Amino acid sequence: MKNQLIDRIYESAIVPELWPDVLDELATLADARGAQLFAVRDKVMSWTTSATLTDIFKKYVDEGWFAKCDRRVCLFSQNKPSFLVEHDFWTTEQLEANEIYRDFFRPNGLGWSANTGLAMPTKDNIVFTVERDYVRGPMEKEKVEVLNELRPHLARAALISARLSLKSVQGASNALTALGLPALVLDEDGVVVEANALMQELSDHIHWRALDRVALNDKVANTLLWQALPKLAHSSQANVNSFVMRAQADRAALVAHLVPIKRTANDIFGRSYALLVATPVTAGRAPPVELLRSLFDLTPSEARVARGLATGESLDNIAESGGVSRNTVRAQLQKVMDKIGCTRQAEVTALLSSVVPAASPA
Repeated sequence: MKNQLIDRIYESAIVPELWPDVLDELATLADARGAQLFAVRDKVMSWTTSATLTDIFKKYVDEGWFAKCDRRVCLFSQNKPSFLVEHDFWTTEQLEANEIYRDFFRPNGLGWSANTGLAMPTKDNIVFTVERDYVRGPMEKEKVEVLNELRPHLARAALISARLSLKSVQGASNALTALGLPALVLDEDGVVVEANALMQELSDHIHWRALDRVALNDKVANTLLWQALPKLAHSSQANVNSFVMRAQADRAALVAHLVPIKRTANDIFGRSYALLVATPVTAGRAPPVELLRSLFDLTPSEARVARGLATGESLDNIAESGGVSRNTVRAQLQKVMDKIGCTRQAEVTALLSSVVPAASPA
């Protein structure tokens, strides 16, 4: 059941009109009435929702409640890579006095939810909300954990949908152009079916070979890519599907995301198997935990260790500030290295200190 839902999530990445049914399934997992997906870039918002909540959330947007609601502000300020509930933000007294809950959600029978915000490296801000009837009571921890298991898949799929403005496009070429990011499509043998102009221009990072094949110039990233490809067909397999593409001096230049093409998404991409999308990064301040989590599928504890290293903290300091042992931090560091393709702690520091969002494409 879970594997089928993951397939449907990735199908919706390319065919956004399928999101309402996926959102219904998320809501069912959480014993909720429905769910929403909001995507905002450059002050332009796209959104979609479960059929059960279409009328309510159309009013939520059209009447200005979305603009006034501070829930998404709380989501991003918490900087936690997980679904959060009301009592993660507010006390019971604060919630009772909250205008949006008092005057909109509760009069419409709602009032409890689980929400997550995704600050993507492309400057797309994405929010998933799962809305429960007020009479049902607050979202239980075990329901939130079920949603968190799906969060990495939701993040990758929502990034693609957000770039398409939650609208389907006709044909592979149009879809790749609409993404506004370097992208190519691979078949199950790793043969390039189609690539957009932005990907073809990445000669510093992509080596074009005979018979429509490519290799990543970063050998570690290339190994991760070819390890990941055969595993995409099996949703249950743990795998590294997002990884750094290095530039000179071990600096991160791009982050590659491998997204499986599932079910009816093949109506657009034909005999295709996977979409490889590159998101830009640039040198600057240390990356926020949320960005690391969104890019590399790190757990909250792994992301905290990664950010600590990026800011120059020692393992001892990271352990002390997190209230865990040094051995625990070392184990978490090993998982970080496995996920981003590093073999030494110094590599992690060098790479992640350069992973901050670049300006969004025009």
